[in-house]
Amino acid sequence: MSRDGKRRRGLTYEDRVLWTTVAKSIKPLRVAAKSVADDIGDAVREAPKAPKPLPPGKQPPKFKKPVPAPRTIAPAAIAKPAAPAMEPLTRRMKQRVAKGKHTIDARLDLHGFTQHEAHSVLLRFLRTAHDRDARLVLVITGKGRGGEIGVLRRQVPHWLGLPEFRDYVIGFEDAHVAHGGEGALYVRVRRGRGD
Repeated sequence: MSRDGKRRRGLTYEDRVLWTTVAKSIKPLRVAAKSVADDIGDAVREAPKAPKPLPPGKQPPKFKKPVPAPRTIAPAAIAKPAAPAMEPLTRRMKQRVAKGKHTIDARLDLHGFTQHEAHSVLLRFLRTAHDRDARLVLVITGKGRGGEIGVLRRQVPHWLGLPEFRDYVIGFEDAHVAHGGEGALYVRVRRGRGD
């Protein structure tokens, strides 16, 4: 409450924002040894004198507008087109592959590879399959040992979703038991001329 007994109203959000903006724009005055009266007197003595009147018929000089300093503009980041959407195998296609009515165009067995090697080999394999216009390939990752899920079995589905693979992959699914089940993947390959 104020001294007169009236309750004070707090600042609104807009008032605080306005006050903050104004406070940031204020430059502090330099502390001078002279008094304020001396400063005012100095300002009056140093005030510019009025210009002399021009003779009749003479135009005042024209001043050019100051040229602003060139701004350096950072080059805009080139937006890479979004990766195509993934489409898993249709149920019908998966059944046809399991029954041998739809051929698997190529196979890759990743047993014995390290993660780094497997990543490079898989990318190269899919690039080649794409160039040869393959439609469906089988990638064997292995199931793992001792009941634990294998590293490649976990990593390969993740890799297939990465941008460098998405140019070659439409979708993927776990393979049928006849082709390795959970230890293998059917991978649909994107066609070179668009799918």
